[in-house]
Amino acid sequence: MPNHLLELYQNLLAEFGPQNWWPAETEFEVVVGALLTQQTRWESVEQAIRNLKAESLITPDALAGADRGVIEECIRCTGFYRQKGERLQLLSQYFAENGLSEILAKPVDELREELLSQKGVGPETADSIILYAAHKPVFVIDAYTKRICECAGVTGGYDALQQYFEESLPRDTHLYQEFHALIVRCGKEYCTKKRCDECIIVASNPITARV
Repeated sequence: MPNHLLELYQNLLAEFGPQNWWPAETEFEVVVGALLTQQTRWESVEQAIRNLKAESLITPDALAGADRGVIEECIRCTGFYRQKGERLQLLSQYFAENGLSEILAKPVDELREELLSQKGVGPETADSIILYAAHKPVFVIDAYTKRICECAGVTGGYDALQQYFEESLPRDTHLYQEFHALIVRCGKEYCTKKRCDECIIVASNPITARV
């Protein structure tokens, strides 16, 4: 039986090329971006990270001990800045107290459980940290993935869709990173611009399933 998800991956890769996502200089920068990207555009997150860097606040220790008002001003451009400021500082304190490398080195299940116990960290944020900061193979399900799956006839909640991808693909961190990034790129190019009739997924409809 052909692997339709791998076929989709190859089609997206041929159209858009390697994405090399997540753009960050350090693992902690990935953590910060994963939390700040909730309910906002990535361009706003990039600006917020530049602001934090300008204040030398892009390490766990620095953010953990920073003045909350300074943090909020740095991330104001991402929206919900008071809520995100609190959550970002709490998450930074968690990493500062327990060690970034030590936390990210934990087994996937243990790491995911710990991340989900932190205020403001849901499945998508936790899995983004695991995949892109810890470099461990979990497939991230975001709004673009859900939308594209629906267009291709694949339905289900977060856990079910994640299981579908992980059971259908080789357990490979780089593959998961590239595939997720390609789905996001496709969503931005077609979904947000309402170019549905031109979309490679709708045109080829390489996956159809209910999970």
